[in-house]
Amino acid sequence: MKLLTFAYLNLVFCTTLFAQNTTPKPYGAIPSARQLAWHNVELYGLIHFTPTTFEDKEWGYGDADPLKFNPREFNAEQIVLAAKAGGLRAIILVAKHHDGFALWPTKTTSYNISKSPYKNGKADMVKEFETAARKHGLKFGVYCSPWDRNNPYYGTEKYLSIYQEQLRELYTNYGPLFMSWHDGANGGDGYYGGAKENRAIDNTTYYDWKNTWEITRKLQPNANIFSDVGPDVRWVGNEKGIAAATSWATFTPMPPQGKNVAVPGQANYPQSPTGIRNGKYWMPAECDVPLRKGWFFHANERPKTPEELFDLYLKSVGRGAGLDLGLAPDQRGILHEDDVAALNKFGTRLTKTFSNNLATKATIIASNIRGSNFKTSHLKDNNKSTYWATNDDVKSATISLSFKTPITFDIISLQEYIPLGQRIEQYHIEAMIDGKWQQIAQGESIGAKRLIKLDKPVSSRLIRVKINKCPAAITLSEIGLFLLG
Repeated sequence: MKLLTFAYLNLVFCTTLFAQNTTPKPYGAIPSARQLAWHNVELYGLIHFTPTTFEDKEWGYGDADPLKFNPREFNAEQIVLAAKAGGLRAIILVAKHHDGFALWPTKTTSYNISKSPYKNGKADMVKEFETAARKHGLKFGVYCSPWDRNNPYYGTEKYLSIYQEQLRELYTNYGPLFMSWHDGANGGDGYYGGAKENRAIDNTTYYDWKNTWEITRKLQPNANIFSDVGPDVRWVGNEKGIAAATSWATFTPMPPQGKNVAVPGQANYPQSPTGIRNGKYWMPAECDVPLRKGWFFHANERPKTPEELFDLYLKSVGRGAGLDLGLAPDQRGILHEDDVAALNKFGTRLTKTFSNNLATKATIIASNIRGSNFKTSHLKDNNKSTYWATNDDVKSATISLSFKTPITFDIISLQEYIPLGQRIEQYHIEAMIDGKWQQIAQGESIGAKRLIKLDKPVSSRLIRVKINKCPAAITLSEIGLFLLG
């Protein structure tokens, strides 16, 4: 009997231990491998450079003479290196904007860079940007506008095959892409081969997005498709570069009233900044904003200051989104010196601030640990593939950090283990100050990354993070404590 009892208890112990060391079940919608790769990029640029630059306009009408496009000092490396100095990890080139001018020698239209005097018509600017980006370790993506204000066939049934072939060329000739970017501009006035008229299209059907995006999936399976309705990355709903303070990576695109389909240009705008808790799809937000006032270069504008850029970073990347910063070469074909200086100072601030995680010096204990595979040391190992977790029935917990001597910090970073979904719904953070626990921060969503900037620096040797509400076992990958550099 004693042997049977011992065997039973041993079986119970082993079963419990095994259960505690198994991976928690995913919660809700979860990211794909391509989306996880996108989350790791965090900060990237969107480059606008067409004949519109030489017209000092924001949107080209489609009638600019290609001879105007002659950037005598064009230097893709100068632009890429300035982006890299600013902390950007990728660039997206607007290979064709609404004016219809293609920056590569496409076979689909004569309105392209081969008609420009730049390099005597032998240029391929998409290739030049791609080569420079890869040389310096940045990922590369493209944007090819579906609206074409130059093409005489736009608005007719002939145009779709032209646009799809342009995508095929871009997907085939420029290596692996991290994003295929699409916006919601659809139809209106344009040159249209000399017709000079207004052409309206039904954007729910005209671009045949279902089959058009199948081209992306087939030729660039690792490219995230961006539009205001995803399907991989959604627009945040503004061009201010800011996500909502509570921001969910899940989303359910819904058509506008009277329509039966949600497509680019018909976004569910009121919920785009926040996302939708328990939305049907993992569809994180991109926050796009130009470095200057406009997306194209205008000499009377000035770039945002490094302080403004850092604030945008906190309110985009720091809210689980991505920050897409518009870069605009001037008529020389390079970034203006003011833009280069702003990016450099911004990048320096990012490096100085986030290169020293004070939390790595902490002793960390938690009120619950799922098992030895999910220990608290994972919270400070700078490895997104490891995480601390609680047992399935533990949906609130406290993580305590203690230091031998007080540390001073004013930025708190929290990262969930998002391969298992966005789980945490409410938390607050306390510090021992003057012998008393004082709340210094609180929030609802965390997601891929939550950066909390305190009003003033806090000095303490005891800090605790309290997860108050979570619908499933808690998973947290990283904790960071930083002092603004």
